[in-house]
Amino acid sequence: MSTTPRARVGRPRATAGSTQLAPRDEILDAAAALFVENGFAATTTRAIAERIGIRQASLYYHFAGKDDILVELLERTVRPSVEFAKTLREDPSLASAAALHMLAVRDVGTLAAAPHNIGTLYLLPEANRDRFDGFRASRRELRDAYGAFAMDAATDALRATWTLAELGAAIIHLVEIVIPLRREGEMIDAVRIADACLRLCGLDDAAIAAATGR
Repeated sequence: MSTTPRARVGRPRATAGSTQLAPRDEILDAAAALFVENGFAATTTRAIAERIGIRQASLYYHFAGKDDILVELLERTVRPSVEFAKTLREDPSLASAAALHMLAVRDVGTLAAAPHNIGTLYLLPEANRDRFDGFRASRRELRDAYGAFAMDAATDALRATWTLAELGAAIIHLVEIVIPLRREGEMIDAVRIADACLRLCGLDDAAIAAATGR
């Protein structure tokens, strides 16, 4: 009887990968590059597989199709910040202004580290399909977390003229300015963006310094 191990069905690899990434992450990285370079509609699963030197069948071992790949990429740009916001809310000793600043810094860092600036695909028409409901729900959850922290930290005058939803939307869009800045090759300063979030809440330099411990 032969003792030669049998190859696992469904995962044939055409060539050895050229990165140290796990196979799933390697697919995500290649897809992110192609989606940003060529557009989502123009990118095929075959092109993604060829980019990293695997057979198309191997890609389907990890993802059902390119919609699933894009969902995962987009979720990775918001999921860490949503989880961090939950952690901040669970700390009763943390002032809302400090929590807002910390969340903005973390969120900017997540967007800045996303492969190939995948945040540029937020406004894709395809992202409005039902398949992307989960991503949109996660982003709304993050927006609402920003709104709650910001409304609590804001001055009385600002709270009198803004709703929580409006303030949350303004804050998240301010944080996401990192996406066009990154595309244009500009320096990304997470602390300055987070400071701007507090200024949007009506806080002056002294209040910002107190909130951030500077």
